[in-house]
Amino acid sequence: MTRSGSPRLHGSAALAALGLLAALAARRPELAVLAAPFAALVAAGLRLHRPPDLRVWLDVSGDRAIEGDLLPATIGVRAGRAVERLELALVLPPGLDANEDESPVAITLVEREERELEVGISCERWGSYDFGEIRLRATDRLGLLVSEWHVDRPARLRVYPRPELLRTLLRPIRTQVFAGNEVAREKGDGLEFADTRAFAPGDRLRSINWRASARRSTLIVNDFHPERNTDVLLFLDSFAEARTGGRSTLDDAVRATVTLAGAYLERRDRVALVTFGGILRWLAPNMGIAQRWRLVDALLETDVELNYAWKDVNVIPARVLPPQALVVAITPLLDARSIAALADLRGRGFDLAIVEVSPEAYVIPGESELDALAHRLWLLRRAAIRARYERLGVSVARWEAGEPLAVALEGVSSSRRRARVARV
Repeated sequence: MTRSGSPRLHGSAALAALGLLAALAARRPELAVLAAPFAALVAAGLRLHRPPDLRVWLDVSGDRAIEGDLLPATIGVRAGRAVERLELALVLPPGLDANEDESPVAITLVEREERELEVGISCERWGSYDFGEIRLRATDRLGLLVSEWHVDRPARLRVYPRPELLRTLLRPIRTQVFAGNEVAREKGDGLEFADTRAFAPGDRLRSINWRASARRSTLIVNDFHPERNTDVLLFLDSFAEARTGGRSTLDDAVRATVTLAGAYLERRDRVALVTFGGILRWLAPNMGIAQRWRLVDALLETDVELNYAWKDVNVIPARVLPPQALVVAITPLLDARSIAALADLRGRGFDLAIVEVSPEAYVIPGESELDALAHRLWLLRRAAIRARYERLGVSVARWEAGEPLAVALEGVSSSRRRARVARV
């Protein structure tokens, strides 16, 4: 779709026309004589003016990118008639940016000339973007008339969060029955040694420990831990966020969720997603590369939506909460609804671990003594929330801004190893 307006006078031409009108209105013939040549030039320019005849298109190399990528794009223009000066600018939404040397740009076109201009689109933030508006400004040869309009050439781009590097993942208390990469606590066929025991009818010969059998003068067999998969529920809290400039707790939480989803799916685990916020979104547990793209595409739509209605775990479909699942919650612990929902999940017997995307770096206390006291009370309240979860046997690790996610996960893993089992 193209929208254009009538040509307008440019700079000095407009001043000359205004000067002539002012002279006529003031009945000053000497001023009218001085402005007449300029007015004649304006009249000639209006008579000779022909609207630009341009065909414009936009070509973006790909519809998917990752944060930090530079995506090449091409703006093409073909002139039906000559254009003395043509300025083009690609309008981009917040989160995308173009090189200052490449947009806007001014060119000159002869009749029937075709030109392609390269524009580098910098993907600064994850999200789903619709863009394609190209603004144009053409000036005639005399520099008197300027035509401005814009052309819409719709393009869609999905920018995915850049995952972080993880060496280890949270280990679940219980595993599922299907084969995977997680060593189960039960004994069975596997590779991880568990224990030795006396031979029983039905045992395989290859499981016999011949050295132990020779020492004890009876047949001894080895027991192993089987490798099983895990059901993982990623619980993303989107009720509230803390934001400073171009960085927020929600951005970090989405990146952490994408990283964890990809890591667990690579281990052949089943992964489910719940975005718990003003708008509830969920994906049932599944595995494979298709599930990974479904998860990432769903996370691109995540935003903080204002909603005052109370929500609890009952609004989540039962099929999204598989029994014996490991629930990994990524939350800033800012909204009472998500805080209560996580405690409810623990009360229902789920294996829960919390990664707190700390908002404390985004909150700057005021200069007054009262503001400092309010900030201290807020920090104490957050410490009380963490202590409440720890009494329930839930491991909570703080993920500070600028800190690698692997550090926070290691904090969760170490606390889970030494946490006492709470009665729920």
